[in-house]
Amino acid sequence: MRGPPMSSDASKADRIRELMATEGDAVAANTRGFNEGRVESTGRLDDYEGLKDEARAIKEDAIARLPDLIDQVRASVEANGGTVYVADDAADANRYITELTAEERDADRLVKSKSMTSEEIEVNEALEAEGVEVVETDLGEWVLQLADEAPSHIVAPAIHKSREGISELFAERFDLDDPPETAEDLTMFARDRLGKLVEGADVGMTGANFIAADSGTMLLVTSEGNARKTVTATDTHVAVAGVEKLIPTVEDFSPFVELIGRSGTGQDVTSYISTLTPPVDSPVPDFQDDGEPLAAGSDGAEPDRDFHLVLIDNGRLAMRDDEELKETLYCIRCSACSNACGNFQSVGGHAFGGETYSGGIATGWEAGIEGLDVAAEFNDLCTGCSRCVPACPVGIDIPWINTVVRDRVNRGEVDSRQTDWLFEELVPDEEPAGLDLGTRAVGNYETVAKLGSLTAPVANRLADAGPLRALAERVTGIDRRRDLPEFASEPLVDWFERRGGAAVPEDEAAREAVLYPDTATNYVDVDRGKAAVRALEALGVHVRVPDLPGSGRPPLSQGMISTATSAAEDAYAGLVTHVDAGRDVVVIEPSDLAMFRSEYEKLLPESSFERLADASYDVMEYCFGLLENGADPATLRAPAEGTGPVASGKRVAYHPHCQARTIGVGEHATAVMERLGYDVRVSETECCGMAGSFGYKTDYYELSMDVGEPLQEQFGDTDRTVVASGTSCGEQLDALLGSPPMHPVELIAPRK
Repeated sequence: MRGPPMSSDASKADRIRELMATEGDAVAANTRGFNEGRVESTGRLDDYEGLKDEARAIKEDAIARLPDLIDQVRASVEANGGTVYVADDAADANRYITELTAEERDADRLVKSKSMTSEEIEVNEALEAEGVEVVETDLGEWVLQLADEAPSHIVAPAIHKSREGISELFAERFDLDDPPETAEDLTMFARDRLGKLVEGADVGMTGANFIAADSGTMLLVTSEGNARKTVTATDTHVAVAGVEKLIPTVEDFSPFVELIGRSGTGQDVTSYISTLTPPVDSPVPDFQDDGEPLAAGSDGAEPDRDFHLVLIDNGRLAMRDDEELKETLYCIRCSACSNACGNFQSVGGHAFGGETYSGGIATGWEAGIEGLDVAAEFNDLCTGCSRCVPACPVGIDIPWINTVVRDRVNRGEVDSRQTDWLFEELVPDEEPAGLDLGTRAVGNYETVAKLGSLTAPVANRLADAGPLRALAERVTGIDRRRDLPEFASEPLVDWFERRGGAAVPEDEAAREAVLYPDTATNYVDVDRGKAAVRALEALGVHVRVPDLPGSGRPPLSQGMISTATSAAEDAYAGLVTHVDAGRDVVVIEPSDLAMFRSEYEKLLPESSFERLADASYDVMEYCFGLLENGADPATLRAPAEGTGPVASGKRVAYHPHCQARTIGVGEHATAVMERLGYDVRVSETECCGMAGSFGYKTDYYELSMDVGEPLQEQFGDTDRTVVASGTSCGEQLDALLGSPPMHPVELIAPRK
């Protein structure tokens, strides 16, 4: 997304740092407000999930038969007296619009209501090159037009601007000695200026949120009513919309009207919802006739209006045929994914965006419209935390789209000079030679962890050595300011075998479970694995801890889909024998459980995915289920026993993992702790900002810490025992608070 200019030698980290300093506070305040409003507003709906399902079904159907809908809307609009033009790309669209406006209408001024599609094709620049003045009538868009900047948010384009900054801008552009300062005065000033510009316009241009193919009826959702002015003030109306905006009927508008405002800004109903079937039949106003402002057409004659619907392909039909990018076309441009994203909240769309679109969904749009090179510039800012998925009103799997694009970028950047055999000998992944070394190192974290555990504590001492950290930073991009995890000399699997296996005999057990030895638990945080064994055995479970491969989470996070798929197949092969034997699969690390319950749907056959997903449980979810079915809570550690690491007794501050929230298991830890008598305060921050490897990378270290700042504000001065369910969350909280948190299962497990 085009933003404020920076020097050509500025690094990605420099740009992020500058945007956090100049725009971050305003973006954070607004997006967090929108996000809180969304949660409150959608909470008042009787069947929010049902509406989302209905909206998605409509979009799925519309995209599936898009060519037919294009033919249908052409017939409908032409029957109404309008014209439809389907533009192959931006240049084609601009040629049509400029010929119509500058040549046929000989227009001096065109007024526009807010439209991201018009931003995409850069129609303003095309018109101005032909001598047509273009005026944005949306307040935010007008402010940015005056500032010569691009939008930083899909819905609120000037979200990065402060009230004081807008006042200074008006003073500078209009040479004002006493510029307006309050929000009300700024709005009234803009309204007066824009009103005069609208009166002198020759052509009006709008976008369209949705278009009903059967009738040509458009749905326009705005906050200021500017679309209505744009349509009615002139005798020529040009509507610019991507072909994906077509849906079958006017009746299909219904769920979107309920969802779009709530999802984007937290409003139950957006200020202006307009349905119109152009050409509209209202008289064309004559602003020069004070006595008869609507003189034209007031005698009962049909108004002389002209309507042109310009439908934009610009890569969309190719996206429709791309199984991995197709879901992007379901997007209704509500910005919920941006508002829910911790990284976007800190930097906004001028960093987290491409030529036009911003936020998580921007990767799909920019990859399909502009190309992989543009998407690659900001794709890494999606950490896969998944909090955008439940926020999306049509259920788009945005993290998966970002992962697919990351994979394609990886494969497009390979260096053919590096030989395959070298990497086949050194690393056990499925990627081509020449992959970026930082990406490859993180993607092969399981191999690194195994080697680190085998050579600990020597590996741990070397990892802290300054010269080696500096070298690692240059080669792999791992920031030297981050403490690296310390590898355990004895993995969890080896410990379990050495202690003699299960303590609860199989014939005396209430349940039988496999405790999945994820990479972080097995080789780094072994204590939480031991605590999980003790907690499960206290509740009467016969526990097994077999030697199993990693889930594939690290390579997937790097866009190494082939490697992740191979890991998923290996993990499933190791687990399926236990599932066949009727054993439950209990998982400590939420990101690995999310693999089993979510991402494996993309990596494994459907039946395999469903079997493993149905048999897998978060460790605290599993404890909750056992307690609900009669297990004795007295066997677990209650607050009264809190000594040593639980010195603060029963008061707990708990940060659930972002992916645990998404898959619906984050609340089980709270329920178990409260059942045992703990007073639990849950964090208000959805993502801590660490997000696996993201917070380790030099380009993103400051951003990661900034995203975690609200956690520091909430828990920094607390006397509560801090607990967190994810490895990354624990590392981030340690960095923010100066002490490592406990995993919830460590809190409740009986003492050794």
